[in-house]
Amino acid sequence: MLNKKRILALSMVFVLLFGTLAASGDAQTIQQTSQMPKYVFYFIGDGLGASQRQLAEYYLRQTTGDNSVKLTMNTFPIAGINTTYSNDTLVTDSAAAGTALATGIKTNNGIISQTSDGKNVKTLVECAEQAGMATGLVTTTRITHATPAVFASHNISRNDENAIAVDYLDSGVDFFAGGGLRNFLPQGWKDAQTDAAGNTIKSKRKDDRNLLNEFSESGYNIFYGMNGAQNFKKYTPKEGDKAFAVFTYSHNPYEIDRVNQNYEVPSLAQMTEKAIQLLSKDADGFFLMVEGGRIDHACHINDAAGSIQDTIAFDDAIKEAYEFYLTNPNETLIVVVGDHETGGMGLGFATNYFLDLNQLENVKVSAEDQMSGKYKGDREEFLSYLEQNCGLVNITADELTALNKAMDLVDAETIRPENGYKYDEAALAAEYVIAERVNIQWTTYAHTGTAIPMSAVGVGAENFGGFKDNTDIAKTMAELMEFKLSN
Repeated sequence: MLNKKRILALSMVFVLLFGTLAASGDAQTIQQTSQMPKYVFYFIGDGLGASQRQLAEYYLRQTTGDNSVKLTMNTFPIAGINTTYSNDTLVTDSAAAGTALATGIKTNNGIISQTSDGKNVKTLVECAEQAGMATGLVTTTRITHATPAVFASHNISRNDENAIAVDYLDSGVDFFAGGGLRNFLPQGWKDAQTDAAGNTIKSKRKDDRNLLNEFSESGYNIFYGMNGAQNFKKYTPKEGDKAFAVFTYSHNPYEIDRVNQNYEVPSLAQMTEKAIQLLSKDADGFFLMVEGGRIDHACHINDAAGSIQDTIAFDDAIKEAYEFYLTNPNETLIVVVGDHETGGMGLGFATNYFLDLNQLENVKVSAEDQMSGKYKGDREEFLSYLEQNCGLVNITADELTALNKAMDLVDAETIRPENGYKYDEAALAAEYVIAERVNIQWTTYAHTGTAIPMSAVGVGAENFGGFKDNTDIAKTMAELMEFKLSN
């Protein structure tokens, strides 16, 4: 049996060999069959693999009763498969994968748009700004999280979100929307309002800088917290406007909770629509990156219903871009990718030839933000909660055994070694029972190294199809736009 050191060595040999082949193999030959796109949409589904896309589509077919319905992203004429490995491992994180998608280079996990030795590399957003285009970043995560950060910041650590927040001041990005208030307010901040999900607004900065004020002084319209969410929905951008919108203390809510808890937080589609309204007023065109970030988080905790709802919300945002494309078909490019797959979601298990999605229609809460912490020692109360909010009725003896073992762990304040993210054990067990009923299985609470699907439509879309590495997406986009990514 191979020991861990030998496995790691073999993995690195493969990375180096595969990376060399990718770098020295087929050069991108852009088919200049049409003009350069003026409006570019770059949609990144964090954790969005083939299973996540397909399960969401199956769910739509069941809930609409229309077996021909498709996710908008699955209707685009150009399709491909992308590898995702990073510079130092076959299983990437979002920082390295995002850097590849934003800059066309491989870097180590955890690094934001720098080489592994700390050299800054130019991003597609920075190139777009040099070309005079308007730019925007939209996400359901903290706006300082890895995927948006790689387009407008440079840092050796994705965890340095306070510094990433400062980088945004000089980024030149015209439109920001997402979560993450905590990195933009001075230490000790107290606010009279809550955030748009009803949470207390606090700061995680270690200094006295009020970055919201600094953005305002730089000419941005500021929307934050509950009041900001309400005003954002009524906001009509004018020519020359810039906007900075952060609605929540940390990440925006899971879509399943945003809808069922009636939060004021704008949907990803609403944020995308507002971005289009603002950016399209620039005569030189725009480059807009939109991230469906909480697909990844749902899959980390093996929450199938959460993954489905955030994938559909991501697709609703793509619909906004597609409607814009239909009115500007000769000037618009839409590219949809994932940064990696999360959870190792498997559609089917053992010798069972079925997927029973009926169970998922009854799930009304996310595992991480709503279900976690609900078990507080009263087992009957927790089982009743699962019945009411997850549709777990007629629990079998085997299911009850699994749930009781998890509640034993919670009572003992114990976390299983494989539960590396220290998720609530009772919530994980409930998701296990739901998955067993649906016949979905998961291999991990982390990312996987599997290749993932992409799709594209519009001006130059034909250049993105086929089997490519994630770096090729950025390189192809740069060549199509006549950007120079090399530093």
